[in-house]
Amino acid sequence: MNRKKELKQQYKEIKIEAGVFQIKNTKNDKIFIGSTRNLKTLNGTRFSLENGGFTNKLLQKEWSEFGKGAFEMEVLEILKEKDDPYYNEKEELEKLEEKWLNQLQPFGDRGYHHEKTR
Repeated sequence: MNRKKELKQQYKEIKIEAGVFQIKNTKNDKIFIGSTRNLKTLNGTRFSLENGGFTNKLLQKEWSEFGKGAFEMEVLEILKEKDDPYYNEKEELEKLEEKWLNQLQPFGDRGYHHEKTR
């Protein structure tokens, strides 16, 4: 019983990190860029894809078609925390994701995103 409590405590002490991740289809090189306030939830993203419930329908379709072995998940950047009373993690994470979308351009044949019309 003590071991269970010890493991729970260790889990609670793990620092929660926000960041941007990429899911890459190794068969056609298409990529999906996403962000999360807790990178520990990437297993949940994988679970969602494996069970047909991912929000990006094109990625979900190809995951089902090619199988999980055709995809790689990678953390692209961890959000750096700032000791600032006006720091807004959600806004900073959106900016970081936008930076990676602009850099990698995962639109059309290159990825699973639709270009935003401005």
